[in-house]
Amino acid sequence: MLLFVLCQFIKRAFRSSGIKRPVRVTAVFLQYRWGRCGAAGFYVSLESRLCSNTRVKMDEDKLHFHEMGLDDRLLKALADLGWSEPTLIQEKAIPLALEGKDLLARARTGSGKTAAYAIPLIQRILTSKQTVREQAVRALVLVPTKELGQQVQTMIRQLTAYCSRDVRAADISGKADISAQKPILMEKPDIVVSTPSRVQAHINAQNLQLQSSLEMLVIDEADLLFSFGFEADLKSLLHLPKIYQAFLMSATLNDDVQALKELVLHNPVTLKLQGSQLPDSSQLQQYSVRCEEEDKFLLVYTLLKLGLIRGKSLIFVSDVDRCYRLKLFLEQFSIPACVLNSELPVHSRCHIITQFNQGFYNYIIATDEQGLENPTGQSQKAQEKGKKKKNAGKKGKDKEYGVSRGIDFHNVSNVINFDFPTSVESYIHRVGRTARADNSGTALSFISHTEISMLTEVENALTGDNTHDSVLKPYGFKMEEIEGFRYRCRDAMRSVTKQAVKEARLKEIKQELLNSEKLKMYFEDNPRDLQLLRHDKDLHPAVIKPHLKNVPDYLIPTTLKSLVNPLKRRKKKKNKTGGKNFRGKNPLKSFRYTKKKREKKAGKS
Repeated sequence: MLLFVLCQFIKRAFRSSGIKRPVRVTAVFLQYRWGRCGAAGFYVSLESRLCSNTRVKMDEDKLHFHEMGLDDRLLKALADLGWSEPTLIQEKAIPLALEGKDLLARARTGSGKTAAYAIPLIQRILTSKQTVREQAVRALVLVPTKELGQQVQTMIRQLTAYCSRDVRAADISGKADISAQKPILMEKPDIVVSTPSRVQAHINAQNLQLQSSLEMLVIDEADLLFSFGFEADLKSLLHLPKIYQAFLMSATLNDDVQALKELVLHNPVTLKLQGSQLPDSSQLQQYSVRCEEEDKFLLVYTLLKLGLIRGKSLIFVSDVDRCYRLKLFLEQFSIPACVLNSELPVHSRCHIITQFNQGFYNYIIATDEQGLENPTGQSQKAQEKGKKKKNAGKKGKDKEYGVSRGIDFHNVSNVINFDFPTSVESYIHRVGRTARADNSGTALSFISHTEISMLTEVENALTGDNTHDSVLKPYGFKMEEIEGFRYRCRDAMRSVTKQAVKEARLKEIKQELLNSEKLKMYFEDNPRDLQLLRHDKDLHPAVIKPHLKNVPDYLIPTTLKSLVNPLKRRKKKKNKTGGKNFRGKNPLKSFRYTKKKREKKAGKS
């Protein structure tokens, strides 16, 4: 009787767990468990079996791409990208978007926001083209920077690899003349990617008509559009059809995003998927080190030259002159680095980012200038006084430039805040360039005495009310152990004068303008040669001292000799060749005389 009751109970349990043919499974399970464990062991094993089945069922509840009703061509493109399952933002946003709902989504950088709106855009266009074959601009994607525009277009091209004839996308955020982009818009691409000012210019020139055809509007990195000066353009742009679907994607939900929400969205679904705006400490490690101006240069030199920081790194400074000063300083020690400068042509900037992602360079020096043009603590009178000076200095700068914001740098291991950012949002966007998706990363911030108040503000914003631990842990580096490098650091800093920085800045702009304009047609015909065009070459306006290139063994602290020994490294490279490489040896000295052996062999015969 007991066995019969147990059988009925187990059948029901297995049926609820989704197991087929429960009678046979129950009989085998009973026979095996009762025979081996007895009554007590049987109940324990039954409980663990049911718990494991429940976990499997919970995993099965997660929505996969093939369960979203996507087109087969889209699924094939996703498989080629190696995306086995959606990220959290994609899992929640795509089904809602396919239902036609407006979305306001906040998710941290690197969480897959671009694909979260690109996939439903493409799916809706493919669905609508089954009934309406007329070609028209159906989707508009607004981005704050040209670099991000190119990145979005690249993502859309990858997703439309198998349906490129049915879904066409155009990026008009570049710096080309409006008349040159007119033929692209005359073909009426399905998706247009651009900055707000560029779209407004094309609408004014009557190259772009959105009133009758627009079905979907996306604003990516929505928290940045107002701060980049696009408020007027956005308000004039939003005379769109009364019925359209809209998505707002952002890493933070500030007052600007709330203002945009009222302008753009209609009864939206708000997705706040992560409580923290940055990954937790198991994925992203954040450190701070207190050091003044000279110590900053000393520390970055020793960290990079001794290989204490490994992997691809982004180094953020406060302005463009600081970028070139740091680059020329590192050149003294034969440490190559690229500068992302807002004065460079957009093609050069995008090419630098592409080559960095492909592994050509390990270090990029950059600045988030747009966040620094209007510091939060500045009064209106001070702004008005400095307005003329600012306008005079911004002639050659690209207003739609941004490095720390939204750009997807691949496999960045470290972010170094050489100069600490001036706002919490800027810190989040800078540090968000590393530890993207499931990758780990490290953020190291150099803090001078004038930046301590901003550090406290950042820590308060990131820590919240839940924990009392500091988010930015102190970086336990003993500065006294690298005092031997200080004279070299001072020697290099003397060589990097203001005139040298100015010359380097002008020299690189001239080089990149030449590469961008005159060689553009050549590289279109010879794309492989473009790979040979490097952006981390030495500029050499400062005097280079050869002895600074190598690090003598006696300068390396004893605690670091186990980690770093450049002299032994060079010896190992020489010894690797062994005796196989005879280049440079005298063949007459290596010749061996074997007459005696031959005479002995002749005597024996």
